[in-house]
Amino acid sequence: MSIAHLPAMPSRREHLKQWLALGALPAIGWLPQPAHAANRRLVCVGGALTEIVYALGASADLAGVDTTSLYPLAAQALPSVGYARTLSAEGILALAPSMVLATEDAGPSSVLRQLENAGIAVHILAANHQFEGLLQRIQKVGELTGRVAEASELQARLRNEWQGVRTSVEAHSAASPRVLFILSHSMSQIMVAGQETSADAMLRYAGARNAMQGFTGFKPLTPEAVIAAQPDIILLTDLGLKAAGSKAAILKLPGVAQTPAGRKQRIVSMETMLLLGFGPRLPLALKELDRSLQSAMQAG
Repeated sequence: MSIAHLPAMPSRREHLKQWLALGALPAIGWLPQPAHAANRRLVCVGGALTEIVYALGASADLAGVDTTSLYPLAAQALPSVGYARTLSAEGILALAPSMVLATEDAGPSSVLRQLENAGIAVHILAANHQFEGLLQRIQKVGELTGRVAEASELQARLRNEWQGVRTSVEAHSAASPRVLFILSHSMSQIMVAGQETSADAMLRYAGARNAMQGFTGFKPLTPEAVIAAQPDIILLTDLGLKAAGSKAAILKLPGVAQTPAGRKQRIVSMETMLLLGFGPRLPLALKELDRSLQSAMQAG
């Protein structure tokens, strides 16, 4: 009996017990999967992966998504399994999935192991913040959802769009503004992006320079670091700007007033998953980032 055909459970608690009892079974991902399987139930953890599923026409397979899956709008109507980094096995198992697709940020690892022990195929896709990484994720999702032909068509379309945007960006890349990316969900926890981050990769694609150098990942913002970085532009996500309350609040952060960005009030924001997700909207993301940075420099 496949997991997708388990009888309906009268309660979530009893449902969970049934799933955990299957721990001795091999993961479904190891078994042959027919293309466009009618009984496929997919939980997607990662907004960009959810976008790929929709772009491939496989949204009917979706049983649930995480809280970062906000685009397209239809994804917000699906059952939520919570935040990608704080997943609950019970919440996912209650949706009776046959497969979980997740990014490297998904966790905790103990929950992912519990899902695998319950017989669910858990596929963790590499972040790889490059255009080529996006193409690889599209191919993998296409294989897992039985949409190989659709994946090839999407890859071809994105290659054409990407080449067009890159050509446009390179036409004025000599400007190379220094950009400080601030990641903030609340004013009590403000981080800045170093190397090997999606923000750093996007800035490089846009012909800009990451104002923060000498470290990888994210670290807390300090006045000394901001002043030393001397950014021309400060870049945030729309959520980060909303958390701050206004651009004026960003300009009041310690050290910002002593930078070119602060003096000339160059503050730019973009939708979080569009800017950082490296999903199918990547060509659009680069186009919008390039436009925003150029506009900020011209306005200043």
